[in-house]
Amino acid sequence: MPPSTTHRIDIARLMRPRSIAIVGVSPQRGSGGGGVLENLERYGYRGEIHLVSRSSMEIKGRACVASIDDLPQGVDAVLLMIPRGAIEPAISACARRSVGAAIIFAAGFAEAGGEWKAAQERIATVAREAGMAICGPNCLGIMNYVDGIPLTFSPQQRSKPPTGPSLSIVAQSGGLSSILRTALLARDVPVAFAVSTGNEAVLGLEDYIEFLLDDAMTRVVAVFAEQIRQPQRFLKLAACARQAGKAIVLLHPGRSAAARAAAQSHTGALAGDHAVMRALTAREGVIAVDGLDELIDVSELMARFPNMPAAGPAILTDSGAFKGMTLDLAEAVGLDLPPLSPATADALKGELPDFMAPGNPLDLTAQGILDLDLYARTLKPLFADAAFGSVFVAPIVSANSAFAAAKITAILKAAAGAGKPAVLGLLGDEVALPPGAAENVRAAGIPLFRSPERGLRALARVIAHARAAAQRRTPPSAIPAPALPGIGVLPEHVAKSYLAGLGIPVPKAALARDLPAAQAAAAQIGYPVALKLQAGALPHKSDAGGVVLDIRDAAALASAWRQMHQSVLRRHPGIAIDGVLVEAMAKGGLEMIVGARRDPDWGPVVVIGLGGIWTEALQDILVLPADLDPSELGVELEKLKAAPLIAGTRGAPARDAAALIDIVGRIGALVRARAEIAEIEINPLMVFERGAGVLALDALVVVEEPR
Repeated sequence: MPPSTTHRIDIARLMRPRSIAIVGVSPQRGSGGGGVLENLERYGYRGEIHLVSRSSMEIKGRACVASIDDLPQGVDAVLLMIPRGAIEPAISACARRSVGAAIIFAAGFAEAGGEWKAAQERIATVAREAGMAICGPNCLGIMNYVDGIPLTFSPQQRSKPPTGPSLSIVAQSGGLSSILRTALLARDVPVAFAVSTGNEAVLGLEDYIEFLLDDAMTRVVAVFAEQIRQPQRFLKLAACARQAGKAIVLLHPGRSAAARAAAQSHTGALAGDHAVMRALTAREGVIAVDGLDELIDVSELMARFPNMPAAGPAILTDSGAFKGMTLDLAEAVGLDLPPLSPATADALKGELPDFMAPGNPLDLTAQGILDLDLYARTLKPLFADAAFGSVFVAPIVSANSAFAAAKITAILKAAAGAGKPAVLGLLGDEVALPPGAAENVRAAGIPLFRSPERGLRALARVIAHARAAAQRRTPPSAIPAPALPGIGVLPEHVAKSYLAGLGIPVPKAALARDLPAAQAAAAQIGYPVALKLQAGALPHKSDAGGVVLDIRDAAALASAWRQMHQSVLRRHPGIAIDGVLVEAMAKGGLEMIVGARRDPDWGPVVVIGLGGIWTEALQDILVLPADLDPSELGVELEKLKAAPLIAGTRGAPARDAAALIDIVGRIGALVRARAEIAEIEINPLMVFERGAGVLALDALVVVEEPR
């Protein structure tokens, strides 16, 4: 595992304590400390339990001491059920008694700001110096189902410990932690640990993930993160999980957050923090989901099917309407539905009436009502077909309990011993199921969804993860790149000259500092030309009238020269102008944007999408890791809405996708090679017909001071 930032802290004393002290325990019914004690006793905790109470000598037959200083040395975990004003001296007392870990439930620290934020920082300093693990403040504690140790005050019904590979939960929200574990336990998914991290004064979600990846029982970690405080460490942990065959499923809100105000380019604005995080965590095998339902659903599928085949599913239903809806949904979520093999089609024809055509999805229509055994007879060849990695069954469940039970039993019979993942999504919303039906399905190891659409969306995520994990890749090597010629926003002519040296085609051009020089340059280049005013303080020239296109002769150039300078100086008085770039006009093509951004926390990414005036209007872009190879970039390119324009559509010619991919690769290699590059943008990159190459019509490079 990557080295922890808390080198002296033994997190196992928090996660698997052999002795526990409850500070602030009370005999009053409903008290927080009393709730912790009841949970521990209900689970039959076998370690030492110490009680600290200023008002009671004894509670439930257990002796109490008056203060933390009266505890024995070296208690593993202390649970502080006291007001926030008493927390800081309590942590100092815990340090004096060599306590291994503490859970601070009280809220109102860093999230309250001001003095209370400072108090949290002082608490963290004391704990780190003492080598003490701290969970919280502002948390709901930890559930250890493996050893039966409930370190929380919320009432807990005793659950059986997991007996095999399980799922663990890490959530920065106490409420989400509780929702996740109750939902997954209700689905009979074995849970090993559930952690509410709270404000993360000392231990962050990365520390808990590191512990869980080393835990033999945990094979899936479901994470809810409002903030990932150590991005590089998180990425290293994700890589460790991938190498160990474990999975991290992540819900991280923030897709709608405004882009950084400091972004100098479209690239910087469009590649916001959340998009960068999604791109780079996906590279390391993290399954990022878009909502709570999906977090629960995907986590269950990963827990039940850690080795999900990469091939798409066969789908069987008895609703023609749902068959059509499934085809639409599959296309929307990227779920591949392989066709039936000829042998499977022949086998199904032998079982189906003449009017039913076999296919995927397979619709049994109402024949299943007349012949319940038809489910078993048609599922058997679907399970046997090597083209399918799994089988998804979406039957209608009626209010007739006996008939519904018979249908589910027939499906379970067919799935038994199939050797292939099966998922059941019931059509019928919340219609009551026959007694014991849900339990029987889950006992068979089959996920049960009351919404087939939720099941298919989750299955699409898991299959995409399996496909990505199966791909072997060799990241492209970095390119030798010379130092950047300046700091800050490089003027276009400087940026283009630098990029041209790296093999990126740019138009023929010359920098002119006065009108006669511009006219001479235009005569040498050949009309028509474009004029572009050059100033480092003017990254978006066209917005200020600093660009004039399609100038046909010397007289038109003189007029454009005067109008352009007047327009820019009117909007930006006193701006330092480097000169004017006189540039050959390019022929028409498809305008794309290619760029890169270095996130100071996460690292570099590249951006590719539809460019020109469409960049902001349509935002048809992809944010990708900067080290994709050409074949991977080709696959990603197909995900753009503009992909048909690149391939050629409605009589328009196919574009030079290979040249486009080459430029994206060069930009990715450059931003990886030069750490001082904050942003790069080529917009538009004109993509010509297949074989005719590309041309960078505008370029922006933002260079930071070396760190």
